Amino acid sequence: MVFDDYLTQNAVQWPGKEACIADDRRSTYAELDAAANRLAHALVDAGVGRGDRVAVFMENRLEAAVSVFGVLRAGAAFVMVNPTTKPDKLCYMLNDCAAAAVIAVGRSKAALEAIDAEVPSVRQVITCGPTAPTEGAPAKPRLDFDSDLPAFPAGPPPRRCIDMDLAAIIYTSGSTGRPKGVTMTHRNVISAADSITQYLQNVPEDIILNVLPLSFDYGLYQLLMSVRLGMTLVLEKTFAYPYRIVQHIREERVTGFPGVPTMFAILLQMKDLDPADFDTVRYISNTGAALPPAHIERLGGLFRNARIYSMYGVTECKRVTYLPPEELERRPASVGKGMPNEEVWIVDDKGNPVGPGVVGELVVRGSNVMQGYWGLPEETAAVLRPGRYPWERVLYTGDLFKMDDEGFLYFVSRKDDIIKSRGEKVSPREVESVIVEIDGVQEAAVVGIPDEILGQAIKAVVVKAPGADLDQRDVIGHCSRRLESFLVPKVVEFRDALPKTDSGKVKHKALKGPDAA
Repeated sequence: MVFDDYLTQNAVQWPGKEACIADDRRSTYAELDAAANRLAHALVDAGVGRGDRVAVFMENRLEAAVSVFGVLRAGAAFVMVNPTTKPDKLCYMLNDCAAAAVIAVGRSKAALEAIDAEVPSVRQVITCGPTAPTEGAPAKPRLDFDSDLPAFPAGPPPRRCIDMDLAAIIYTSGSTGRPKGVTMTHRNVISAADSITQYLQNVPEDIILNVLPLSFDYGLYQLLMSVRLGMTLVLEKTFAYPYRIVQHIREERVTGFPGVPTMFAILLQMKDLDPADFDTVRYISNTGAALPPAHIERLGGLFRNARIYSMYGVTECKRVTYLPPEELERRPASVGKGMPNEEVWIVDDKGNPVGPGVVGELVVRGSNVMQGYWGLPEETAAVLRPGRYPWERVLYTGDLFKMDDEGFLYFVSRKDDIIKSRGEKVSPREVESVIVEIDGVQEAAVVGIPDEILGQAIKAVVVKAPGADLDQRDVIGHCSRRLESFLVPKVVEFRDALPKTDSGKVKHKALKGPDAA
């Protein structure tokens, strides 16, 4: 079975059911299926074949959902690219995977001109929405979603793939600064979607609100999980207007709300929110970074009927762990245990499993683990290492964890984020969780900076809530009361916002100073 088969099944079983809502436009499963088929025929006619890569370069909109399944129907693999990506980085990714086609919004003039000039592998460009004027004819053949695709057949093209074929390449930040392409087969995608929907207890009646970019794997899987079970997905482009998000939750009667700590921190600072507006939400989920325990308690008061899932994942296998909500009060700092149909364990520097309380690297075994990094055999071999059987490879995540006596896991740090101060190893997360307890702190990040005496000193970068009156003494004083002396920040800096990646993760290196990159 390949993943787009689920869209076919839903179109037969629930043809009139709403599949996707975006920009006040609503698409049923039958309409989404037909649109994906038309796009697939257009791609096949342009010479896109089995195993080719097709980039989808647009924000959260209905055409993005159509594109994912249209590409799969053509036998190709989709490559989601954040629409804010600059032309040089976009062209790097397209050349890296030798993209055969690009689907983009028409107003992306600079990006489209760069593709014309710098990406020879692209044979077809398909645009949607208003097109920016250009001088002369485009160098690449162009089709328009609205004016050209309706002429193509609404029935499916001949099936081309099996579940071992490539379904997606998801680019993630590389240690060299260049993105690395995480390769996922149909089997990988199905396995991840099945496991996540199982522990979230999703049902076809669920209505999911997704504000996360589809170029971020956490956001992408909201679409994949919705189609896997026949749920309804509400797409929103940005969290910049949080009151609009609250309106969506109320009016669409949203039942599932995935987010990241920044989003939840903003919600908790908003005034005059009525918890009744959130009463249809039966679960919220968080990943990308840890939810501070202080925020968890307050979220429970706002989402009165919601189960809160604290989770951990990496792009190389999508999701790794989740904490059952009933354990949240007892273990607020834990990210739980491995999700269904997956094994996880912790190893020392020599690859030997370690017991409770010992910090080591987390290893993941499961059919959700990627096939490797596109075109990077050495980088792939560094993280995919021999497993239980001669033919299998398991994922070494590069993240440090420890577990308690009952097997619940606790994130410590990325290997390269550990701070060594006064001869002690300091986990930034431990200090960050204490700082956000302070009334008036919206967000905090902790890094190590060079220090002649300490080796590394602890620097805290703090974002204050609107109107909060805090200074360095407040932060250091609170930490001194709550933490051992070697964990107390030496430097506190206040900023209006933390630098973050497109997926919402804090760029810790950018906080250290100009020489840290």
